[in-house]
Amino acid sequence: MLREQWTKEQIEQWLKSVDLGEQTFQEATALQLINQLEANSTIGETNKIRGELYARLAVERESRVHSLNDHLLHEWINKALKSDHSNEKAHSVRLKLIVEQCRHLPIPSKFPPIRETDHGSAKKKTAELYYDIALEFGRLDEQMKTYFTQAEDSLQYADNEEYGEVIRSLQRIYDLFVEPFEMIEAATREYANSLTGIYYSAAQFSQIHQAVKQIEQTKKEWEEQLDQAAASKGDTELSALEELDSMIGLHDVKKRIAKLYQFLHYQKARKEQGFRFKDELSLHMILTGNPGTGKTRLARLIAKIYYELGLLERPEVYEVDRSQLVGGYVGQTEEQTTQAIERALGGVLFIDEAYSLKRQGQSTQDYGQAAIDTLVSAMTSGKYQGKFAVILAGYPEEMRNFLRANPGLRSRFPEQNHVQIENYSTDELIEMAKNVAVENDFVITEEAIMALKERIEKQQVDESFGNGRTVKNIVLDAIFQKGASVQLDKVESNDFLLLEAGDFKSEVSSKTNEENDPLEQLNELIGLTEAKKTIERLTSFVKVQQLRREHHLEVKPIGLHAVFTGNPGTGKTTVARIYAKALHQLGLLKRGHMVEVSRADLVAGYVGQTAIKTREKIVDALGGVLFIDEAYSLLGKGENDFGAEALATLVQEMTVHDENLVVVMAGYKTEMQKLLEVNPGLRSRFKNEVEFSDYTVSELKEILLKRAHLHGYQFNQEAMNSLSELIPKEGHPGNGRFVAGLLESLIQAQATRLAAERQAHIDKDMLTTITKEDMLFLQKMEG
Repeated sequence: MLREQWTKEQIEQWLKSVDLGEQTFQEATALQLINQLEANSTIGETNKIRGELYARLAVERESRVHSLNDHLLHEWINKALKSDHSNEKAHSVRLKLIVEQCRHLPIPSKFPPIRETDHGSAKKKTAELYYDIALEFGRLDEQMKTYFTQAEDSLQYADNEEYGEVIRSLQRIYDLFVEPFEMIEAATREYANSLTGIYYSAAQFSQIHQAVKQIEQTKKEWEEQLDQAAASKGDTELSALEELDSMIGLHDVKKRIAKLYQFLHYQKARKEQGFRFKDELSLHMILTGNPGTGKTRLARLIAKIYYELGLLERPEVYEVDRSQLVGGYVGQTEEQTTQAIERALGGVLFIDEAYSLKRQGQSTQDYGQAAIDTLVSAMTSGKYQGKFAVILAGYPEEMRNFLRANPGLRSRFPEQNHVQIENYSTDELIEMAKNVAVENDFVITEEAIMALKERIEKQQVDESFGNGRTVKNIVLDAIFQKGASVQLDKVESNDFLLLEAGDFKSEVSSKTNEENDPLEQLNELIGLTEAKKTIERLTSFVKVQQLRREHHLEVKPIGLHAVFTGNPGTGKTTVARIYAKALHQLGLLKRGHMVEVSRADLVAGYVGQTAIKTREKIVDALGGVLFIDEAYSLLGKGENDFGAEALATLVQEMTVHDENLVVVMAGYKTEMQKLLEVNPGLRSRFKNEVEFSDYTVSELKEILLKRAHLHGYQFNQEAMNSLSELIPKEGHPGNGRFVAGLLESLIQAQATRLAAERQAHIDKDMLTTITKEDMLFLQKMEG
């Protein structure tokens, strides 16, 4: 909601600044202001302002929904005129609405014929149909008279002579319907009732026939008048190129398609002049883009362009995927692919995720290649050549690999017919979100736009981001959150219309906000003094650099990749998770998760696969931290070891993804230093070293007691006094892992003791207490 109550003068000033182009008219702001005006009678006489706000809402609504048949548009116009009957904007839109109502006049352009030679029952049935149509006109007549009265009223305020001529012409034509319909109603009533067997009245028959001819001629004039009015106002249906141009974003695509359109138009005109092309431009196209970039919609528009230019017989697109082309046995694939081609004849065959037809490494029992061969044959020879267009679509990298593996297919798609659809910008995605909201009769507030932007940016992590598809899901989720949280017994009108900032807070982010501060979690860990200082220093650096950026000061590059050195069990993995959460909280990482890998997850056993495995794990970690445990194991151990390839791929991908990925490598100090020396690229990227010291005896005891408490166990006093007997005086190289194993062994010892005692009743204290006996039993077992 608006942060403060606006005065009448402030609202007038805002409307004035909108008129001057200094601000953009925001529907959400207008709705909130109307709500304030209706709730607060102290603002003064506000009918005129309220009428203006409703009228502007209606104008904005019309431009967004591109339809006059919209219930909110009608509602806002009525409220605008009720508040201020003299509002010019509202009357202008009402005139458009009336003309639109006229466009849907329920009178048939052609009546079913009634013949003298028809059987009596057939004549009776047709007569009853005529009678029903006449009655429907009678019911419509009162409404149409109301529309024309409203139109005359609106013309006094809208001062639109062009609309005046249209309305008066329509009213004149409409009056011509009245007499023949009255004649039909009277005649068919008698005619339907008089029919018995084959008897009929010739006079009645002649009257009906004459009236029908008059109605059909009048309907023709009515439609011609509406078509002329639409053409003069530019309300005709958009061409495919105009429709493409009206879409959000796609600037490069629009240029490419416009050039293609121009050339195809030129090609067509040249043919009409008698010139010929020996090698005509191929209509087959390849569309590549990430999920939700509009490949399918673009394919439909291209089909429409081909049709408008006369290059295809129809604008239809037949959409298929692998499952509809590739069969399970010999011959079935050729048959299914041919059937798809025949269904697409005259139009476009659109194959989504075309690369799935044939992937590298598929077995000999896969018939995807047969589908490709059948398709290529139909495109280049035989009875199907030139009678349909093929559009292949898919993700960029997969399509490039697919075409490399199929040179026969690639040669049928010239380079100029390859269209790459880029991801949408955040601003473009927000415009899409607004449209999705409008389609569902919602308006997004300015505060909610910021929350929406945050949701979008958090999901813009890798190539799997769904662009328009993801944005639609975010808005639909916000609508769900709105509906699931509003109290219907206390609902206000704007609760049905406005999406606010709180509606865009996902459940995941809400849960994240409820968790402890990551740095507090770090400080709660036992020991790790130096590690804590280093992590706090790094996060403080990030925070200050972001503040400098907000104040437009010079910002130093933020290098957050780190090397964690220390023995096993010293908390490296735990601290890495907290590090990821802290960077997420500071807004540097979009997800804040951690992907933990080892050599086996990155290195393959044969050429070419290590880079693929490494990239897959990097993609999984985007927006978070990639934690490589025992990273020194990636050092090459001979000619056939691919660890060096994993490191090279890692260095390359760290550069590509920049701040969208933080890598933490962990291992023993000496070995990690050797790793950094071997690969200079790593040394330059891992400038932060965090050292994890071994835990002292007192820290190990504290960890043991804390872990026991978390698992629902406690030590009695005698056991507490004897803890030093279980932990070596010099500590233990296993550190935290040693403590975890020790606690597990003590729990098992306690369970063995309780089972051996065979007491009739074992209470809660006995189940949760570890005693000196359990420690002695453990020492005996180990001893």
